[in-house]
Amino acid sequence: MSDPLNTSLVLVATRPALAAMTDDLQRHPVIAVDTESNSLFAYRERVCLIQFSTPTTDYIVDTLALYAAGSLGPVFADPNIEKVFHGADYDVSTLRRDFGFEFANLFDTMIASRILGIKRFGLGDLLLERFDVTLDKRMQRHDWGRRPLKPEELAYARLDTHYLLPLRDQLLDELRQRRREREAREAFARVAQATWSRKPFDPECFWRVKGACDLDDVGRGTLKALVVWREEYAGQKDRPPFKVLSDETLVRLAKSRPTSRRGLRSLPGLRGPHMEGMSDAILAAIARGERDPQRLRERPMPDERPDPAVLERFESLRRWRKERAAARDVEPDVLISNSTLMAIARRAPATLETLHAIEDLGECQFEEFGAELLAAQRQHSDAAA
Repeated sequence: MSDPLNTSLVLVATRPALAAMTDDLQRHPVIAVDTESNSLFAYRERVCLIQFSTPTTDYIVDTLALYAAGSLGPVFADPNIEKVFHGADYDVSTLRRDFGFEFANLFDTMIASRILGIKRFGLGDLLLERFDVTLDKRMQRHDWGRRPLKPEELAYARLDTHYLLPLRDQLLDELRQRRREREAREAFARVAQATWSRKPFDPECFWRVKGACDLDDVGRGTLKALVVWREEYAGQKDRPPFKVLSDETLVRLAKSRPTSRRGLRSLPGLRGPHMEGMSDAILAAIARGERDPQRLRERPMPDERPDPAVLERFESLRRWRKERAAARDVEPDVLISNSTLMAIARRAPATLETLHAIEDLGECQFEEFGAELLAAQRQHSDAAA
């Protein structure tokens, strides 16, 4: 297949094809990358496709057909090959999770756009504005775990990398004109370290369900049992928990606590073929929960908050960042993240030397904002005095 840019489309679903593609990728100093996962359709999501583009070829790697993609590891880790992503954080973390890849020399077109102050930095917005290309939004929630892959699915997946190389060239020119390339490269290096951070299931998460604290003790015990049952059932059926029963439906069950199938069917959200095989298990979970009431005073306390002085320093730094970002016409987190501001607030550095020692603060951030960060903290101290 080809398009007006005269590139080929290659589906990679065999080991020989993967080897041939890898050899080709290693010949190029800059390649584009994206992934597609099945997060909305599976209990444990997986990377289902990896897309690559070079100036001559668009590749779509079917990782479900290959079961592994280890030969790509050297490509991602090679500092001599620049990998261009859009919004690399998710792609990097899931590729590292599923395949153990390490990353070097990334270019993130979303980060670059934000550093340049571009307000509509979604890939669809950028492609429409700069290349008059429209992405099919209907495919954004597609189940990429389904096989066989249809032509329209391949066409959509291809577009996610097809224009990244010319987009990168435009943004790189603009970064250089604005003297922001070094700042961007530092941000790209940070995103290359992204890791998958989703925590394992904890039965106590039922406390975070909206409406849990409004239930009585028995209702909260019932809700906990239903949340645990839903998680186990979702794992057995390989479905996301929210697609088994919604939080709202679980709270409704915990309030009414029906004791029969007929009682279940009387509640909204509990009718239809999706209830086949679940009714008895739901009723059993309700019965278990009624025997294990959860008292509000036994609710686990959140992690200890920083002391008031730390919070005051943090807010002072945030006010400084907001004003500085407005002057540059970018979003505040483009300058420095909340986590870095909190690290500074906790350490309370009094000198540039101690500020420089904070690992979360990048070299460009230190050089451009170091003195201002210390001044913002001094303003807080003066106000407190």
